[in-house]
Amino acid sequence: MNLKPLATEKAVMMIEKDNVITFQTEKELKKEELKKEIGEMFDVKVEKIRTLIRGNKKYAYVKLKKEFLAIDVATKLGIM
Repeated sequence: MNLKPLATEKAVMMIEKDNVITFQTEKELKKEELKKEIGEMFDVKVEKIRTLIRGNKKYAYVKLKKEFLAIDVATKLGIM
């Protein structure tokens, strides 16, 4: 699976404010597969996933459950 975390200004604000991490991912990937992969990879539980397809790229906005902090995952990824 090809997950690329985004570190834009908007993405960092969403991490801090909404507990949401943004990834650029493969266009064919389904939400259920993405939810399972992120849960296993970072040992977190995902509350909800929103996706956006723009041009030839797919972006996934992953909201984590309240007991798991997105800022901790972002630190592991080197975003923060």
